[in-house]
Amino acid sequence: MQMCFVLLFGGTESLLLTVMAYDRYVAICNPLQYPVVMSNKVCMQLLAISWVAAVQAATGLTYLIFSLPFCGSNRINHFFCDIPPLLQLTHGDTSMNNSAIYVLSTVFSMVPFLLISASYGKIISNILKLSSASGRAKAFSTCSSHLTVVVLFYGTASITYLQP
Repeated sequence: MQMCFVLLFGGTESLLLTVMAYDRYVAICNPLQYPVVMSNKVCMQLLAISWVAAVQAATGLTYLIFSLPFCGSNRINHFFCDIPPLLQLTHGDTSMNNSAIYVLSTVFSMVPFLLISASYGKIISNILKLSSASGRAKAFSTCSSHLTVVVLFYGTASITYLQP
């Protein structure tokens, strides 16, 4: 259950951060179209897509992991139940699991990170074109809290998972 919830909430957060970056992009780069582009219906659809995709990925990956044969010790050398430590406890072919993990980690981490980076690249280029200093300050302050959360989320994930 712990691994399923970690995958679910991590995937959902990654997708929701991407949706929030798109929201900031529309608000700063197309402010006159914001009410039309980011209507209440669109926001609910983006929220639902994020949750449904994360639920499907988390349950599917949890099923794949726990369908493997486990033997030996049941102690996980990690601070929570996670995929890499669990795969170390298995005996059998984990190639399908490794492929699924690679695909899902790309879809739920790299693609959102690249979309967030592209959104903020466009946002920063538009902010720098503003003539008033107060307008630039207001636009930067609008994005600063979201950027802080993005850096904390992807920074801690990369420290945890990108170690050799």
